[in-house]
Amino acid sequence: MTEAAPRDDAILVRPLSGEEAHGRVAALAEVLIDCVAGGASVSFMAPLGREKAEAFWRGVAEGVARGERALLVAEDPANGETLGTVQLILGQPENQPHRADLSKMLVHRRARRRGVGAALMRAAEEAARAAGKTLLVLDTGSEEAERLYGRMGWTRVGVIPGFALHPDGRPCDTTFFYKNLA
Repeated sequence: MTEAAPRDDAILVRPLSGEEAHGRVAALAEVLIDCVAGGASVSFMAPLGREKAEAFWRGVAEGVARGERALLVAEDPANGETLGTVQLILGQPENQPHRADLSKMLVHRRARRRGVGAALMRAAEEAARAAGKTLLVLDTGSEEAERLYGRMGWTRVGVIPGFALHPDGRPCDTTFFYKNLA
């Protein structure tokens, strides 16, 4: 008998304060390390060591504490396990106060195809609205993520060939998207 995938209402998505983010560094590093090991082009090369991943998340936690970014996590409400995360870069140049960048949309491979990504995206859009943002932008090197963003009403702008590298060093095309929240 095949177990049915949990609905996304069985996933808790919530923002973390800077202090909470510092307390979650190890769990967030686990998600990042798993995504990089799975081939995700998310700014890191393989193999990604725990020390480097944890240093990244400590920096994110500091940015959250300063109000420069919002950090949301998806958790399994049954056990509190961190399933995924997404960030909003809120600190933008003074001529772009209406905009935020959606960044580091990460879902642990064992939690995929359970609605985690969609739940994170909806929560990020709501957090952006609450912060007074009316335009979101993001980029991705993942065809699977492209499909999710398209289903969620994001507009594909275009592709830059060879914009980044996959974790194994191969060139990675990057697709840019935006979404008006107004």
